[in-house]
Amino acid sequence: MPKEVLHWLQPVAGGIYLDGTLGGAGHSCLILEVAAESRLIGLDRDPAALQEAAERLACFGARVSLHHATFDQAGQVLAQLDVAGLDGMLLDLGVSSHQLDTPERGFSFRHDAPLDMRMDPTGGITAADVVNQADEAELVRIFFEYGEERYSRRIVRKIVARREESPLTTTNELAELVRQSIPGGYRPSKIHPATRVFQALRIHVNDELGQLERGVAAAISLLKPGGRLVVISFHSLEDRIVKHMLRKKAQGCICPPRLPVCQCHHTPDVKILTRRGVKAGEDEINQNPRSRSAILRAAERC
Repeated sequence: MPKEVLHWLQPVAGGIYLDGTLGGAGHSCLILEVAAESRLIGLDRDPAALQEAAERLACFGARVSLHHATFDQAGQVLAQLDVAGLDGMLLDLGVSSHQLDTPERGFSFRHDAPLDMRMDPTGGITAADVVNQADEAELVRIFFEYGEERYSRRIVRKIVARREESPLTTTNELAELVRQSIPGGYRPSKIHPATRVFQALRIHVNDELGQLERGVAAAISLLKPGGRLVVISFHSLEDRIVKHMLRKKAQGCICPPRLPVCQCHHTPDVKILTRRGVKAGEDEINQNPRSRSAILRAAERC
């Protein structure tokens, strides 16, 4: 959503912007191009993404500073750089196209690959660790809460029975097991039966929702007055968190309704700019089908 990002972020000459989910640096490149003498701080947990972004942004020289960090660590990065505040921050959530299209990362069942799913492959648990070691109740919770999978219990029973014989180690093994677990008459026609389970594992392995809650709160505190936050989410769990957090931060008085006069003197932290989530246009969806599920929300620091 490049046009939408620029419209709502409104980068200005000489501003300081942070791309908290750098990826291939497409959005970062646009910001630097349209805002003369602006500065771009890029964060990503994926070393491969940082390397690709460094090559793409090399032409901007000292205007760019890239860091191996998650976006909820933005405050620490700004402190190291002695940056007091941001004119804008962008969070483009979820797994990147590069990660999905790299089979060995294990994010997709389109290719048989190790069951990994870590956005930062330098550490942390893998999806294989989760499916082979988590207890039955925890697996059910993960699939139902993060994947909204109605057949979580049925799928988990099959996983537990299978791992007693041998561990699940590849994407195809898990995808086929999930396919066999779901009754034929209830298999979704437009998506693969394993889609929700893979989403749930990815979210759990990378603590995506916890990071999002911490990251949005941190982002608002790091913006200068008039600075803007733009968040692009790709499924309802992410969008719900962003929507509710922005609404809470946009609240004025929080006194009980029965009080005739405000006693809290609470003032809003942000002004919501997008009352409804902004979706990708038809042209972009035709060029990039993955953008169909994208929802953009923006807010401005008071």
